[in-house]
Amino acid sequence: MAALLYSFRRCPYAMRARMAVAYAGVKIDIVEVSLKAKPPEMLERSPKGTVPVLVLDDQVLEQSLDIMRWALAQHDPDDWSMASNPAAQRQIAELIAENDGPFKTDLDRYKYAVRHPEFTQAEYRARGQVFLAKLEGLLSARDFLIIDRLTLADTALAPFVRQFCFVDPDWFWQSPYPKLQGWLKRFLDSALFERVMRK
Repeated sequence: MAALLYSFRRCPYAMRARMAVAYAGVKIDIVEVSLKAKPPEMLERSPKGTVPVLVLDDQVLEQSLDIMRWALAQHDPDDWSMASNPAAQRQIAELIAENDGPFKTDLDRYKYAVRHPEFTQAEYRARGQVFLAKLEGLLSARDFLIIDRLTLADTALAPFVRQFCFVDPDWFWQSPYPKLQGWLKRFLDSALFERVMRK
């Protein structure tokens, strides 16, 4: 049976999984899921019901980072995983943890501020800006987050920065983060991103 990746085009977790799979050149079938009518066969293999889900012959991977790491273990021609650099691997892991934890919480509340009336949308944006400022600092001396080329960190974070940008693009593109803006624009214009976002 061919490996199956259950995905949803606009989900940032699914985006990063699709990019890693496409970059690694792994042959899989991608199933676009309607979040209002999830396939029973997906729910049977992954009852949590969220995407992405990668169904392999011998296992089911339910977390986007696990799918990314699985793909890179198959083929990592440009060394996204920084296999021989433990210090860089730690930095990548810490950045992704901050992105997937506090920043994702701030992003969700910024995007859906009406559901979280404890603070204003501007206040949620300000909280998210703490992470944006950190990324701006990392990009001050180079075009990518860890070293002078793309790594797992850039690919794992960019879909979430994109989502933050799209809440209020006018604000983002005039915000005091020129390096981050350039980094996101290169990501959005990249052949890899365009490929995985085709309908």
